[in-house]
Amino acid sequence: MALGKRKTEQQQELFIPADRLPRSPGHVFYRKLNGLLAEAGFDAWLEECCRPFYADGQGREGIPPGTYFRMLLVGYFEGIGSQRGIAWRSSDSLSIRDFLGVPAAKESPDHSSLSRIRERLPFELHLEVFAWILKLADEKKLLKGKNVAVDSTTLEADAAMKSIVRRDNGEDWKQYVTRLMQEEGVIAEDAQPTDEELRRYDKGRKNKKVSNDEWVSSTDPDSRIARMKDGTTHLAYKAEHVVDLDTNLILAAEVYHANQSDHQTLEDSLHQAQINQEAAGSSAQIRNVAADKGYHSAETLATLAEHTPYRTYIPEPARAGNRRWTDKPPEQRTAVHANRRRTRGDRGKRLQRLRSEFVERTFAHVCETGGARRSWLHGIERVRKRHLIAAAAHNLGLLMRVLFKMGTPRGLQALADLVLSLYLVLATLWKLVLRREFVSETVRPSVRLGRSRRGLA
Repeated sequence: MALGKRKTEQQQELFIPADRLPRSPGHVFYRKLNGLLAEAGFDAWLEECCRPFYADGQGREGIPPGTYFRMLLVGYFEGIGSQRGIAWRSSDSLSIRDFLGVPAAKESPDHSSLSRIRERLPFELHLEVFAWILKLADEKKLLKGKNVAVDSTTLEADAAMKSIVRRDNGEDWKQYVTRLMQEEGVIAEDAQPTDEELRRYDKGRKNKKVSNDEWVSSTDPDSRIARMKDGTTHLAYKAEHVVDLDTNLILAAEVYHANQSDHQTLEDSLHQAQINQEAAGSSAQIRNVAADKGYHSAETLATLAEHTPYRTYIPEPARAGNRRWTDKPPEQRTAVHANRRRTRGDRGKRLQRLRSEFVERTFAHVCETGGARRSWLHGIERVRKRHLIAAAAHNLGLLMRVLFKMGTPRGLQALADLVLSLYLVLATLWKLVLRREFVSETVRPSVRLGRSRRGLA
């Protein structure tokens, strides 16, 4: 056979027969996922739901909504956060193109197409898709929905701290610090300080705080200044998950402003989780609710005890001294004492152990390996759409793991690494066994000879 040489300049073929187009055998995970969605009639149901948002018979046919939602699923399963990255991965991989249903002779959707479809389809439709996946899990006997846990995390917004301006007069940070220097007489009223002088003065200021009541981002007004999990300060959103403690399914994935405290959003998230269960056709009723100390509030506990069927298991934060109840309604004291009694019981301890395990696991899957820790979109409505579908993809992954023993396409790679590691361990053990037998066979004649000499002596 002659050596093949790579041609630096070559004329591309004008026509390529269909049988010569590149094909892929497909990824086993995406093939099984497509089969699961096809068996449940996902595309037909979705196209019927999206029909009111399109003009039938006018213009060219757009991208099927099933392709749009599948590309968002790819973002979770491949750990890609940006839409440009999803579009590039979809065009580069033949197996993902097959999963999306894109023919080999056509280009995959661009990132701008994802933006247009997202703006066309409302948040309520994304919520229906989330509930449809919950319904699929309920049909597979995977949805329980009685014992739930709630927790929240921060999502970094697509806005920098340099973009904040004052709400009252629109000054940015540099103009604000310059005005302070002029008011204190550090510089003349008509003088402009250098960047080094601004940093030196700003660093030495006392009582320096940045409040969301006074500052807002000029690029993403819905984001809020917040302290992140690593201790840094960023513009961010707050994501809150309601998780089924029996199956690890996410029942609700809400996104709020980052300056809203946990006890303020607890009731809304629980109500949304119950609504999602009812939309999925499940008869389950949320009964036991576990959360961490950040959700403890006498007013919230009293509201939940009086107006909802939820029983809370929320530990109290450490306080100096005893609480005063003389200036508070008696309902709050009753609710706090009842919550304290339940939390200290065996069921409360068991629910807290499950909460610390399952809820944090959903954030690890959705935000870390799923690529949703940082948002690449502006506006809380867009962020809600994207995060909700990421949570739906997490539920699909759980369903795939139960049915086919694989939760992500990368899980097969981990399985191959596990098999290889097991093979290496067994090979090492076998070598040690053979070496030990060889050493014992070598030492045994000399031992016998020594015994015989001692007998003769």
